[in-house]
Amino acid sequence: MSTPQADHAPHDDIPRWMVLLLAAACGIIVANLYYAQPLIGPISRATGISPGAAGLIVTLTQVGYGLGLLFIVPMGDLFENRRLVLSGLVVTCIALVGAALAQSAAQLLLSVLLIGLSSVGAQVLVPYAAHFSPLHSRGRAVGNVMSGLLLGILLARPLASMVADLFGWHAIFGLSAVLVSALIAVLARYLPRRQPPAGLHYGALLASMWTLVKTTPVLRRRAFYHAMLFASFSLFWTASPLWLASPRFGISQQGIAVFAFAGVIGVVAAPLAGRVADRGWSRPATGAALLCGALSFLLPHLFEGGRTFSLAMLLLAAILLDFAVSANLVLSQRAIYALGGEIRSRLNGLFMATFFAGGAAGSGLGGWIYAQAGWSGVTWLGFAFPMAALLYYLGELRARR
Repeated sequence: MSTPQADHAPHDDIPRWMVLLLAAACGIIVANLYYAQPLIGPISRATGISPGAAGLIVTLTQVGYGLGLLFIVPMGDLFENRRLVLSGLVVTCIALVGAALAQSAAQLLLSVLLIGLSSVGAQVLVPYAAHFSPLHSRGRAVGNVMSGLLLGILLARPLASMVADLFGWHAIFGLSAVLVSALIAVLARYLPRRQPPAGLHYGALLASMWTLVKTTPVLRRRAFYHAMLFASFSLFWTASPLWLASPRFGISQQGIAVFAFAGVIGVVAAPLAGRVADRGWSRPATGAALLCGALSFLLPHLFEGGRTFSLAMLLLAAILLDFAVSANLVLSQRAIYALGGEIRSRLNGLFMATFFAGGAAGSGLGGWIYAQAGWSGVTWLGFAFPMAALLYYLGELRARR
């Protein structure tokens, strides 16, 4: 297979089959971060983890992923990318087998930590769409790849619930290990090599990341926008299952899984946002995405009714929020990837680490705010996150004028 020079803008569009491969790979990899979230109860009971410590199952996955974003993803600016991705996937596969066979708390917790750490290969793959795309179609390619990644995020939880209902919680990790093994074989055969230009050694590479934060206002701005949106997204999807299962709706776990599937409609925003960015409309589209994120939490207050009507409004809010998050993610990555191929992996790692920290904060606050202030408290806190980003965005616009 030919190996295009990654750090010079290519003249031809990336092949469609390659975009589909990257999208599928990112979805399969990133889904591993979310399989355990709806299964905390049965996993903790089976492995002897106390109710008070059950949150560690999700927390350690997020900690591992955050460490990988900061210390592994930047290696994409230093080491050959295909080898980096495949090495990580081998670790992911081993960790998934460990989780599938886990009978003790120690084995399970070590496995989820390694799953999080090694799943950052998806964030080495996403920039492939930018490396191998000409500038005029880069947003479209990134948007299409991000559709796969977002589908992985949104489908993982309902899929895990359904598989666990049929075969037990171990099965979802075993199924994913099989999928990742197949993915390793496919990527080894078809993924192009991408050798970054010779430059810094690893220590200097990590040290340069703080310099990039200080000297790259686009990175700081985009990271803040999406950290706020992803905090609201995680808050919603942590608290909404509790609200749906409450006496107000009385929906079963299978019904909650179907509700989560319906929210996937919002993913269509990703490729649309990529095309909008390619036309040079990123700034107004960003404002629209942030506004949609804020409005999604106002819907339950603006329109109230009976059980069926309230459920419809909640579903509409989920779709609108997913739409906003999908669109803003692609718009942000398109802007960041335009800053230069030689620093793209470091910028991507910093951006992703920042907004995943926002997501972790939203997840952590979701159950607490619901217990303290009910669904109304969730909606007002969820509204506050994108509004903070929107106010920052409006300040940027005024400064430019």
